[in-house]
Amino acid sequence: MPSPVDLHELLTHVSDEPSFIRFIEALGTDFAHEREIEKTSPSSPYGPGALGWENRSVDAFFEAATAWAEASAGLAQTQATAPNVWQRCAAILFAGKFYE
Repeated sequence: MPSPVDLHELLTHVSDEPSFIRFIEALGTDFAHEREIEKTSPSSPYGPGALGWENRSVDAFFEAATAWAEASAGLAQTQATAPNVWQRCAAILFAGKFYE
């Protein structure tokens, strides 16, 4: 399994389709890595996992990503001078990891 990547750092470099795809791949690797860690050293079921994953199922992940996207939509529009749609999409997926 590849070593984990700093997802925050990788997110800042998303600017086009190839970098977006790389981000999705890294996010998936991060999730898989956390599942491996959790097999040998389980985290509390009441908090995030070892790598910060709050949402450990596909439905919970997408529900959180959607909620974050809706909550941050106004902020994203006011902060963007030149909107980067690829980075916004990556940020929405990234939020599925941590947003509750």
